[in-house]
Amino acid sequence: MSNILIIKHGSLGDIAQACGAIQDISENHKEDQIHLLTTKPYFELFKKNPFIHNVILDKRLSRFNLIYLYQLTRTLKNFNFKKVYDLQNSSRTTFYKNILFPKSKFDIWSSSETTLPTSIPKKEFDKNPVLDRFDHQLKTSGLNTFNTLKPDFSWACTNIDNVKNKYDLKEYIVLFPFCSVHLHIKKWPYYNQLIELIKNKYNDKYKIVVAPGPSEINETKSINGISILDDEKILNISQLSSLIKGSSFVVANDTGPAHMAAHLNVKGITLFGKHTTARKVSIERENFKAIQVDDLNKLSVEKVFERISNVLI
Repeated sequence: MSNILIIKHGSLGDIAQACGAIQDISENHKEDQIHLLTTKPYFELFKKNPFIHNVILDKRLSRFNLIYLYQLTRTLKNFNFKKVYDLQNSSRTTFYKNILFPKSKFDIWSSSETTLPTSIPKKEFDKNPVLDRFDHQLKTSGLNTFNTLKPDFSWACTNIDNVKNKYDLKEYIVLFPFCSVHLHIKKWPYYNQLIELIKNKYNDKYKIVVAPGPSEINETKSINGISILDDEKILNISQLSSLIKGSSFVVANDTGPAHMAAHLNVKGITLFGKHTTARKVSIERENFKAIQVDDLNKLSVEKVFERISNVLI
């Protein structure tokens, strides 16, 4: 039995996307111990993943913090990893490779760089859909991939009966009208108008709910929906997964919860402006689709509502 390391630091949407690849790595190494290196926001979450035996915390302190760097590399070296699957594919993880396995190729350190096709520059390769890139990386590393292109994030769910009972949630639509402050281009501005159309058609059949993140609680006051909290605290990732999983429909900007919804196989849509494409981020699934426009400010409420009403007959 050998030790295998997977690296996945974040972000939330990336975690949901990578869970199929993580499953495939585990199932190709059934006789080995699977360890995962991640950051604090996802440390406890990954402990629930059935395909991981051990989670290692990376505080991601400065590379010039030599004491921390020494401690981390010593911890990793003590495991004597037979192989590393770098699913983060960042400059930081390349830095780790140069310390731990400086001359290794994909037989030891599997990354987008070590498995890059010889016929295409990395800049061009990175334009491919993210799940296709994972699939290429793992196949080039000699793995069979049955789950990489169809991630299942349902392992992250937990029981939230207490939350559902508090808000009397039976049939409900979840909206994610938020985005990072510095990514305002991702934000569609007409959620309240959409709520009005939904209520006019369906009356009280569906409750309209929002689940704010740490910096979004005040912003929910401007949305005409029910803000879902747990004892005045935001839902953790597992609780949020369950809220999404139990919903009738999800409408979201291009954020982490949208990717969670896609890989929880729920019905819904995500709204894309020109910042990227739904194809590149591999967000469209069987039940979860995207509306892509050049300018989200010009995406009409009627068009979004039509997509919803075509599903919620």
